[in-house]
Amino acid sequence: MARLHLHLLSDSTGETLEMIAKAALAQFEDADVVRHFWPMVRSQQHLDRILGEISANPGLVLFTLVNTETRDRLEQRCATLGLPCVAALDAVTNALEQQLGQEARGRPGRQHMMDEAYFQRVDAIQFTIAHDDGVGWENWEEADMLLAGVSRSSKTPTSIYLANRGYKVANIPIVVESPPPPSLYTVRRPLVVGLTTSPERLIAVRRNRLLSLNQAPETAYVDNDHVTREVQYARRMFADNGWPVIDVSRRSIEETAAAIINLYNERKAAGSSNPGLKAL
Repeated sequence: MARLHLHLLSDSTGETLEMIAKAALAQFEDADVVRHFWPMVRSQQHLDRILGEISANPGLVLFTLVNTETRDRLEQRCATLGLPCVAALDAVTNALEQQLGQEARGRPGRQHMMDEAYFQRVDAIQFTIAHDDGVGWENWEEADMLLAGVSRSSKTPTSIYLANRGYKVANIPIVVESPPPPSLYTVRRPLVVGLTTSPERLIAVRRNRLLSLNQAPETAYVDNDHVTREVQYARRMFADNGWPVIDVSRRSIEETAAAIINLYNERKAAGSSNPGLKAL
């Protein structure tokens, strides 16, 4: 398989372009792709330096540039080099212009403006970090979501991902020997979601964790009977309280978060308190 050089040019942080490229590349197995990332391209001089690198490593060029002169220069140079040059957001922007009856403003990084939504997201991140692993239980009623699960069931990374989407999240470890605070069973505002996984996967994840910390790999933390009891204890708790349950065994963090957001939106639309048990 030939190696492909993929050049990503953005006049802002390039986060959107990276996500588009990542999503598209995920459809191709074992692709030999070298990514060249060029953010904050806002001057002809900067572009000219990048064009030298593109010429030295020819391949596919994807860009999100709103400045007309910069776009034109990039497209003309790529045409001269015989390289494909794709404006990643043009089709969507053009469709929105037609439907909304107005032209796009063409301001670099406009999606990263520090508006009210931006500060809400910052507040959500701060809340989530301060309420990790059962901390700050007295403030759980302020959360949008509470994630409960045994150790290493992806609670923290899922919480952080959701916080970056603007949701205030607290997560609670479910430990057989140390039940959670009573307030977990009385909260009304937050959506409580149970995260579970198979004992086999949980043991594998925990064993890798112990090895990374140079700790003894054979403890109750990874004992099959002990882990099975933990998972069963957590599942009973979720069922007894009617909390929706998500099995993260074969889900990525993004997929788990998407499922939680769907549950949250369904609950919000219904205008009700925590929904009954729903396994996902």
